[in-house]
Amino acid sequence: MRKYFAAAALAFSLSAPAAAQDETGFQAFLAQIRTQALAQGVSARTLDSVLPTLTYNPRVVELDRSQPGGNPAAPPSAIPAFAPYRIKHVDNARISRGRAKYQALRPLLTRVEAETGVPESIMVAIWGHETNYGGYTGNFDLPRSLASLAYDGRRRALFTQELIDTFKLIDRGIPRDKLKGSWAGATGDPQFLPSVYLRLARDGDGDGKADIWSSEADALASIANYFVNAGWRPGRPWGVPVSVPPYLDRGSIEGKITSPRCHRVHDRHSRWLTVAEWRRRGVVQTGGQPLKDSELVTLLEPDGPGETAYLLTGNYRVILDYNCSNFYALSVGLLADAVAQNS
Repeated sequence: MRKYFAAAALAFSLSAPAAAQDETGFQAFLAQIRTQALAQGVSARTLDSVLPTLTYNPRVVELDRSQPGGNPAAPPSAIPAFAPYRIKHVDNARISRGRAKYQALRPLLTRVEAETGVPESIMVAIWGHETNYGGYTGNFDLPRSLASLAYDGRRRALFTQELIDTFKLIDRGIPRDKLKGSWAGATGDPQFLPSVYLRLARDGDGDGKADIWSSEADALASIANYFVNAGWRPGRPWGVPVSVPPYLDRGSIEGKITSPRCHRVHDRHSRWLTVAEWRRRGVVQTGGQPLKDSELVTLLEPDGPGETAYLLTGNYRVILDYNCSNFYALSVGLLADAVAQNS
């Protein structure tokens, strides 16, 4: 027992100075942030109100470092199967709730689709995946989380600007207590970063505000505007399920271009071929909206040969722009199809 208390005392003596050092360095860092924020037009009033309330949050730094790619020394892990992810994220409860929201908000959704070309079901599916239709939007204080992540330094430029943009939201009159979200700074029903809110949030209910925290209309209109900005092409599906013959020469369809963004995600896609060219190779569409023979699409086999594969249009890349993960983008597309079915 004596050894236990001695060890505990030693651990505290080692961690306490480190914690104090973190807080001291953090406060000095905030002084630099103040200078940068003032230079970008943030009011002294907002900074005087928010900066003194901020303390270092080691938890968000821990969460950031645990993300894939967060530890440069970590070995690359094998890509898991998509099927378990799909079962969890395109489940009956999420589909049922999505259909209910789809029906309840149909006049709004129809109007926004007519204005933007973004399908009603895609808006609903993004909303469902991001926050379970507004059911959970996160409870981390944005200024504190972003300040801590900026101070940590792994992605300092990114998080510093997001913190300054959060101050700009407060300058616009958005209450501090609304600015809660994920540990990484995503907020509101669409889980926008502050910089994305400033660029793309839209007023969907005509009250002159873009309230993505309390207004379903604003949240959905903002999601649609994001997709328009990312290049969504109206009248085209995101992709369709297909069966792939066992004799397909995968070497002949291997992608040759390296994506500048999240290349590991794009490396799993084949090269672009027309639907007619895929058909000549024995690939058969098994569901979804019919594709034109001339449509350029790429093949993704998320669970490997012999399992359901997908031919993906350029609109799939727009979903990836929202969250660059094949599992996420596939699940959004599949949830959108399920929500629209029989709705």
